[in-house]
Amino acid sequence: MTAIIRDPLQLFAPATVQVDHRPDGSRVLRSPMALGAVPKKLGQHLERWATAAPERTFLAERGAGGEWVKLSYAEALARVRAVGSWLLGQRLSAERPVVVLSDNSIEHAILMLAAMHVGVPVSAISQAYSLVSKDFAKLKSNISHITPGVIFVEHHARFAPALAAIAPLHDGVVVTGTAGGPGEGCVPFSELLARTDAAAVDAAYARVDGNTIAKFLFTSGSVGAPKAVINTQHMICSNQQAKAQIWPFLERTPPVIVDWLPWSHTFGSNHNFNMVLRNGGTMYLDAGKPAPGAFETSLKNIKEVSPTVYLNVPRGFDMLVSALHEDEALRQAFFKNLQVIFYAAAALPQHLYEELGRLSVETIGVRVPLVSGWGSTETAPLCTDSHFAPDRSGVIGIPIPGTELKLVPSADKLEVRVRGPNVMPGYWKLPELSEAAFDEEGFYQIGDAVEFLDRQHPQKGLLFDGRVGEDFKLVTGTWVHVGSLRMKALDALVPVAQDIVVTGHDRDEIGFLIFPNIPELRKLSSNLPAEASVEELLHQPSVRAMVARGLARLKKEGGGSSGYAARAMLLVEPPSIDAGEITDKGYINQRLVLTRRADLVMRLHADQPEHDVIVPAGAA
Repeated sequence: MTAIIRDPLQLFAPATVQVDHRPDGSRVLRSPMALGAVPKKLGQHLERWATAAPERTFLAERGAGGEWVKLSYAEALARVRAVGSWLLGQRLSAERPVVVLSDNSIEHAILMLAAMHVGVPVSAISQAYSLVSKDFAKLKSNISHITPGVIFVEHHARFAPALAAIAPLHDGVVVTGTAGGPGEGCVPFSELLARTDAAAVDAAYARVDGNTIAKFLFTSGSVGAPKAVINTQHMICSNQQAKAQIWPFLERTPPVIVDWLPWSHTFGSNHNFNMVLRNGGTMYLDAGKPAPGAFETSLKNIKEVSPTVYLNVPRGFDMLVSALHEDEALRQAFFKNLQVIFYAAAALPQHLYEELGRLSVETIGVRVPLVSGWGSTETAPLCTDSHFAPDRSGVIGIPIPGTELKLVPSADKLEVRVRGPNVMPGYWKLPELSEAAFDEEGFYQIGDAVEFLDRQHPQKGLLFDGRVGEDFKLVTGTWVHVGSLRMKALDALVPVAQDIVVTGHDRDEIGFLIFPNIPELRKLSSNLPAEASVEELLHQPSVRAMVARGLARLKKEGGGSSGYAARAMLLVEPPSIDAGEITDKGYINQRLVLTRRADLVMRLHADQPEHDVIVPAGAA
């Protein structure tokens, strides 16, 4: 491995931004750096590295015995061409795409790349819709919408109930993975590798261009019902070209990452997977995830691999920081080769940002840049990225090359809209929604708000300022900015709160519905037996006192009635993925939680609060 570079001036391109002020009060932001030449198709990167570094490991996953099973770039291309040959015989098209129901694996990756290689769209659907959901409602909706011609599952037995539920909705072929064994009436993945029709694959590959649909990625449902977003080859290739220009260290030091983020979402697939492929890196597939009982797998993988770039969602960093405190060997392995830490999908609480920086300095003597970006499924995904080291959490960077942001005053916020080569042409088979998604100038109306970290120095970056539609007014007419208040509250309520939903629409004071951090609370409640119920845990006087003190700290920070909660309630029931309260990346849908738990909101704000309502310490 080449020398580890951690100096932001060497890691990143200079941070500059051009701001055009318009007479109507709006502003357009863009990077003065022109977007470089964009490959026509993602397959060009695979072909490049199969020639330039044929023996380099592209993908690795754990085998049945726990060993790393590795796939080189040359092997990957050979398998992609073989699977592409098989796909060409299945009457596939945009109307009959490839669908993957299971999580990340080498076979999943080969099928995904093979489909795109021969011009067939691929759609990875959240595994939770098959294995966690009880009614398969979202899975059925997705399958009905895109009518697959091929469906892949890694383990037939595990997915049998889901496959049975969707059987009447498609006429596709079901392919089963090698690890899970054959399934009745299914095609084993080994059959897809049996032969390669080089001429047919070459001809199909030649027809693929920037306008070819690469993927249908379903939105997470964090805003409204899931929709199939059209991702073209040009969208995903232009995004990685921009990334490489502003993070030039990726080309000097091909990234080595350990990653769990699912390819059913744009963060894991279009950002992380494509970043590795574009730059000839290595991805170790992490079968763990930031959840109790599963994160230990992730920690073991980090120890063995020592990644150069680490990417995760805030929940993952919450669990990682706790583990880093307890395990010196993990700390050394984590920071050993690390050049950049990247978080996305939600804002990172400031206390985690500060603690990661402190641990970095304590372990290796320097602070590894901790950065973020911003975008969506509809933007493939990056619109902004940080190519500098901010000194606080929440900075989402500045526009990437080729992408424009329009900031439009909305109430007392700046609504942000996006235009560029990374933006979708529309939603699949939803023409009215597609048309409504864009304004009169062709900017995608993403529904988010931003603000400047420093208006006089826009190159210091933008701050995510929440969803425009999530903010509300108290009866006094005072605006409550849900996104920023939630982040302040999470910092004030460490370690009690896993996440927070803000209440108070048309009321005279704010309330919090708190999803508790159960593992941390069990550690702090050693007097309780391990088998104690969640309800017993949350009724512990010590737990309630921690909440009361946290609420008091938040109130003491000031900001008036819109800056703190006058009452809170700890929730026994975790957020429901079936009801859309949470995505499998851990994003909480505020609106759906408030709707589904309207009875709890009423109890929280009752004139005579019940025993489970907690108020700031000293306010009772």
